[in-house]
This record gives sequence, C-alpha cells and structure tokens, in this order.
Amino acid sequence: MYKPSDEILEKYANVLVNFALNSGKGIKKGEVVFVQVPECAKPMLIALQRAILKAGGNMILNYSPDEISREYYELANEEQLKFFPSNFIKARVEVIDHLIAIDAEVNKHELEGISPGKIMERQKAWKPYFEWRDEKENAGKFTWTIGLYGTEQMAKEVGLSIEEYWEEIIKACYLDEKDPVKKWKEIFEEIERVRSKLDSLKIEKVHVKSERTDLIVKLGKGRKWLGGSGRNIPSFELFISPDWRGTEGKIQEEVLKEMIAVENADKIGEFSLTDCRLSRITRFMGTTLFDENVGGKYGNTHIALGKSYQDSYPGDPSKISKAEWEKLGYNDSVIHTDIVSTENRIVTAFLEDGTQKVIYRDGKFTI
Repeated sequence: MYKPSDEILEKYANVLVNFALNSGKGIKKGEVVFVQVPECAKPMLIALQRAILKAGGNMILNYSPDEISREYYELANEEQLKFFPSNFIKARVEVIDHLIAIDAEVNKHELEGISPGKIMERQKAWKPYFEWRDEKENAGKFTWTIGLYGTEQMAKEVGLSIEEYWEEIIKACYLDEKDPVKKWKEIFEEIERVRSKLDSLKIEKVHVKSERTDLIVKLGKGRKWLGGSGRNIPSFELFISPDWRGTEGKIQEEVLKEMIAVENADKIGEFSLTDCRLSRITRFMGTTLFDENVGGKYGNTHIALGKSYQDSYPGDPSKISKAEWEKLGYNDSVIHTDIVSTENRIVTAFLEDGTQKVIYRDGKFTI
C-alpha cells in the first residue's frame, strides 16, 4: 500500500496543526484538538499526533474503521436513524477547542443503492451537533480544518495513479516548499488584501457571465467576504453567504432531486471565486475539498446550495437570533453542496452608488 514520505506527512500535519487551526495562527499549549481520521489514513494520524503533542496540545481521537456504513444503513430502522446522543455530543463540543477532519475513502461506491432518504434522515438527526459547533465558532472559541489523504481507490476513481494523486496534493498544499507554513501565510496575506478590497466596494449584487452560466447573485445587507481563515487546506477561495432571496439565472449542473428536496437545500448558501494565480490544482480529484478550489487556466466560480456561513455576518454572529438570520436571508439547511464552474467568465459587481465594476476576468481578480 502506497504511503507518502514521512517528510511530506510531517509538513502536511504541521500546516494543519500549526497554521490552519486558530485561523492561521496554530494551536496554543493546552488546547484540545478533536481529530477525525478513517482507518485508511492511519499514517496521517501518526503525523498529526506528533504535531499536536509537539505543539503542547491534547488530542481526542475519533478513529473510524473503513466500510461499515453500508451495513448500518441496510439494517437501521427509522428510530435508529434518528438516534442522536445529545448529552454525549454536547459535552464533546464543550471540551474541544479545535477539530481536524481527514477526508479519505477506500470505496466511494459503498452507499450506492442505499436510499438517499435514509442518508438525509441521518444527517438531519445530527443537525444539533453542527449548530452547537457553529455557536462555539461564532463566539470565537472553536476552529476547524479539513485535509485530504489520498488512497489507491480515490486515485483510480479519477483515472490517476496513486503517485499522480499525491503529486497533486503535494503541489496544491505547497508541501514541496521548504517551509509550507511560511508559503501559506503569504497566500493568506494576498487573500486578505482582496477580501478587504471586496468589502470596501460595497457590492449590492454580482453578475456572472460565461458560455453556460448567466447568474445574478444578490449579496444583501449584513455581509462580509470570507477567505484565508484556515478552514480547509488547501483553500484559495474568497466567498460570501448571499441573500438567497435575490439569486436568479442559470448555472449548468445536474443535482440530485433527493438532495434539493431536503428543507432549504434548494436555496443558495454561498457564492465563491478562486484566483488561478494562487491555486495550483489542475486535476479533477473527486472530492469537494480540492475540486471547489481548482485553479487551472480560469480558476473557478462556485455556488453552494443549502447552508450558509454565519461568520459571513460582519458583527457578532453569536448575538443574532434565528428570526434575525431569516430576516437577513441567511439560508439554513443540513445540506451544503457545491456547484463548480471552471469556464472563462466575467464577474461584474453592481455597487451601492449605482456604478458597475468588473472584479474578476480570465480566472483572476482585477481589483
């Protein structure tokens, strides 16, 4: 079984622990990191444990065996699908300061043939967990990040060898740099420059135009652009949670009817742009973590159907009630599914003062 070098895994773990968490600052001594790692990514777990302990942190581990999900959905009745250990999960959220989740699979087709309704029912049951995490994050007491561990099966799924798959991970995460953390800090400085500029423009709505996309997205009041926070490695996007009530037009993509049938999964929760000068991702990787950050010739635009990001609110999100979120047009759903376009496109911003400004062209921000 293929395994990246210890040096690469050490660099990757160092980026996740000492940079991505705590919004680009890394963990502090004594903080608790909850680590979710599947069995097939055990080498990554070893590297993460070392990085956390060397940084003075404490680790709580969720190490899950491969290929047990199918039988669960085959055997679980409705009551079991809805089971949620509230007290246990609530206590866990209260204890942890950070979360690192590793995305890795040995069988991407494990749940083929399983009723999508069953899967959605399970996701709905766990909605309180994500709400508690959001509350803690909104209060500035919790951060998280996601990394990718490539497997033979994941590489084969997209027509790559495992060596080619890991070459893309190494390149995308700048693990070929002597000091990847230093490089990521430079990237985030540029993301912050553009983010600040976007906020200062006071944009009412944007128009995305390409060969197969013609989309108007209303940003709405009470918003700020996000990016460069360490959530997801790699991540090059600048994004915002728009007012779902002001989106119209078309973007070509097939979406599962079962997915958009879930409450509020047919409404927009995110609008995002990635500059091709920052992202070195050029191949389809078969996982949202990478594919929503693709660079290539023209970067990418993506929207997400479903849940919005409450940290897009410029004030203190912990002070906003559910009714106020609804009034502002922030969508709430257990679903968050990205629709990505890599076509060459022009993005025009309509500003509050009545003027228009092209903010993105040929895969690059123009501001």
